[in-house]
Amino acid sequence: MMSKKNYAKPSQAFARKSPPKKENIETLQTNEIKAMFMTWFKSSRAVEGHVMTKADVIKSVLKKLDSKQDKFFTRAMDELTNEAIIEIQPDGVTLVLTKKGADLL
Repeated sequence: MMSKKNYAKPSQAFARKSPPKKENIETLQTNEIKAMFMTWFKSSRAVEGHVMTKADVIKSVLKKLDSKQDKFFTRAMDELTNEAIIEIQPDGVTLVLTKKGADLL
């Protein structure tokens, strides 16, 4: 009769993990870009109505993005607008911090 060997379960460090879902990566990238905007407002000691110009966007956000993150830039801006954290002015490049956005800082 063959004896059963007790094999210990592999530790979590060696356990096989499934690759992250594509949606999670996209969400992480988008959230990282949103955080860049909020960091700029916070470092500027922004209050409701504080303006972020096109030059500020380029310097503080766009120049920090790599080619893979570029496609998430507009998604991040749309989410910040939809969440009523920022407003985009009619010129399409000037951003204004809302009361809700100022409260989040």
